Amino acid sequence: MRHRRSDDWTSDSVQQPRPGEVRQQTYAAPEVHGERPADPPPSPEPVRTQAITPEPVDTPDTTVIVDPAAIDPALADPEAVAGIVAPQREMASAEGETLLEVDGITVEFGGLAALDDVSFDIKRGEILGLIGPNGAGKTTCFNAITGVYRPSRGTVVFDGKLLGKVKQHQITRLGIARTFQNVRLWGEMTALENVAVGTDARHKTSVVGAVFRTPRHYREEHDAVDRGMALLEFVGIASRAAEKASNLSYGDQRRLEIARALATEPKLLCLDEPAAGFNPREKAALMDLIRKIRDDGYTVLLIEHDMRLVMGVTDRIVVLEFGRKIADGTPAEVRENPAVIAAYLGVPDDDIA
Repeated sequence: MRHRRSDDWTSDSVQQPRPGEVRQQTYAAPEVHGERPADPPPSPEPVRTQAITPEPVDTPDTTVIVDPAAIDPALADPEAVAGIVAPQREMASAEGETLLEVDGITVEFGGLAALDDVSFDIKRGEILGLIGPNGAGKTTCFNAITGVYRPSRGTVVFDGKLLGKVKQHQITRLGIARTFQNVRLWGEMTALENVAVGTDARHKTSVVGAVFRTPRHYREEHDAVDRGMALLEFVGIASRAAEKASNLSYGDQRRLEIARALATEPKLLCLDEPAAGFNPREKAALMDLIRKIRDDGYTVLLIEHDMRLVMGVTDRIVVLEFGRKIADGTPAEVRENPAVIAAYLGVPDDDIA
């Protein structure tokens, strides 16, 4: 809600309607204590609805629409956009080889094991789903991979490198990016500025270079804008590039968060419940986007509760329950797994074959 401004009011302190707003004009009978209210003054015409259109007023919440093709004609070509967005990084793992290996990781909080001896791997170029009931340890696993938590036991090897005690920002530079269950954007920054921040993970400008505006700094600034616009076009919100992130719809904020993660040029993109709060149409569009991301050369690790989405978009699924892995296989294999059915539907253990 915006605050009223002085030009929102007439000299009689009556707020003017917004452009196109319809107001109904009526008479209010004065109250006279102890007497019958006076009749309204005679009107030659019946009371009717009148549309009043005042002069337009610029407000800070005005939607700004950008034409991406006017900024760069290449943004009108999906193939050119995909080429800009595609990862440009060298990888030790070839297509189809193991990119991430989680081996026996255990994460404990005060003696309680949130993850207990969990092992799985992710092949380069696949979409792996990580599913399980609430409290199964999915987000804890994400946090252990991305350096938020340190495993009590076990190892995580990424593209041939042991992560061990590597710090979070160093893990990002190595090539793991993630989104969060709750959208985390800089609301007062524009969509393009949010994505440009992500590109800084790959830039090498020093503080001195930024202060003295060196040629490298200029090149990286232009790269941030060009790549940022391409990423926004890739996820489908380039027309809102100049809009504040806080003014975007929830679905567009989710897409913006994905674009910002891709701006770091990850080898592995981790999506934590990206479809939370989506309607069926938005979920279908998200499935198309995830497939497009994989087809553009990225590897995706997906946490999601919506089984229709998981079964429709993943190549392989790992299932957790109470911090332990109970299944690992293709969507068809997981769908028919008795342990998975029991975990989700509460089938008694004695009934599991």
